[in-house]
Amino acid sequence: MRMTLTNRTIGGAERERPSREAAIAAAEAALEDGTLFEELSRAIACRTESQRADSRSGLVAYLTELVVPYLEALGFACHIIEHREAKGPFLVARRQEHESLPTIMCYGHGDVVEGLGGWRQDLTPWKLTAGEGRWYGRGVADNKGQHYLNMAAMRAVLETRGYLGFNSVFLIETGEEVGSPGLRQVCAENRDLLRSDILIASDGPRISADRPTIYLGARGAISFKLCIDARSGTYHSGNWGGLLSNPALQLAHGLSSIASATGQIRIPEWLPPEIPVAVRAALRDCVVSDDEQGPKIDHGWGEPGLSAAEKVYGWTSFEVLAFEAGRPGSPMNAVPASAFAVCQLRFVVGVDEDRILPALREHLDRCGLGKIQVSQTDDEVFHATRLDPDDPWVGWARGSLERSIGKSVVVLPNVGASLPNDIFSELLNMRTIWIPHSYPAAANHGVNEHVPISVVREGLRGMAGLYWDLGEGTGLPPTRNDRRI
Repeated sequence: MRMTLTNRTIGGAERERPSREAAIAAAEAALEDGTLFEELSRAIACRTESQRADSRSGLVAYLTELVVPYLEALGFACHIIEHREAKGPFLVARRQEHESLPTIMCYGHGDVVEGLGGWRQDLTPWKLTAGEGRWYGRGVADNKGQHYLNMAAMRAVLETRGYLGFNSVFLIETGEEVGSPGLRQVCAENRDLLRSDILIASDGPRISADRPTIYLGARGAISFKLCIDARSGTYHSGNWGGLLSNPALQLAHGLSSIASATGQIRIPEWLPPEIPVAVRAALRDCVVSDDEQGPKIDHGWGEPGLSAAEKVYGWTSFEVLAFEAGRPGSPMNAVPASAFAVCQLRFVVGVDEDRILPALREHLDRCGLGKIQVSQTDDEVFHATRLDPDDPWVGWARGSLERSIGKSVVVLPNVGASLPNDIFSELLNMRTIWIPHSYPAAANHGVNEHVPISVVREGLRGMAGLYWDLGEGTGLPPTRNDRRI
């Protein structure tokens, strides 16, 4: 165990006075001496694949055997909450130092996507492995590694100062990878236990491995199915071709009517009326570029006239996730009986989500494509959220991180992906600031999931400094419940 630093005297010699630098050094020590690697190894080894029917025991064990003892040792009172709609339990842990202090919430999820086969020969999903300046393992980026890093940074502040100087709430769920069922209800039913002033949490990627990032919300997301059921069976294409409508061809025309050949969306209701001035200003400092670990960007794709950053973080995108007709694996000489496509729209604040599917229906009817059926999938609908980039808490957090890491921090109005952020921003009425400890090429839903150790180090430094600054209270913007003068 690392020594706790205080300003007391021992044997007549005054020990080092608690300082911000000492807290950051203590956080980095968890990386250097292997403590964080050992703790995260146990977390990665706990199989928490929420998509699997037999996953419950792993989800329960992750919280009760790993996270609860960790947080209890830091002085948190832990509550395991069950909900009938949820895949696994929720953990709400609260450390209350004084009612006059601000309360900071940290969120994370302990479930992961399935391990999958095909990992590199020297790697396995369920063993944390170090190599090539990276840590590999399922969940190391999404999201076990991220909330374990935050817990380690908070522990460093406690060891150094002896107290946080703020109240803290951790909310860890175990069903994010299947749409967070039950999360909204649990938060609504436990408002007092979760009562906080601001969410400062970690999930998703930085804009790049070497650029620390803050984002302030998330794009919304809705998935839907387009289908044509033309007839009960297939018919020989030589005998019936030219006489029977082809569902695949009709559906292809439907898809091409929604977006151009270069991905420009043609349904006005799906687009925001504008990109706000504050959002454009924030994105001006944001450069989205090709990454050696990721795909090459198709710069001619999407809405013309927008920068790459504006396309991802300030605009709507439409994707066809799956498209099938006939028997793709063994085509027959037959007119297919049906065709279907699964599609997804990611949208930003300013788009009326209640009009997304009705507007699609109206558009297809205007195009003479009334045979295409439109139905929403069972996937959770994520709502678009965005904290104002000019909010004083954003500038405060950015300044704290830059002081600790020594790099310029980019601020994204919202991440390009989707999160249940509206539960925190709207239902629980909090500002939301996300500080990710991953990067775009982390392969978090694929094989060889990993995180660069450099990102871990900067994350530890940044969060330890931020937690220290929160406890100091100097220069903090006011919170809704802050009683300090």
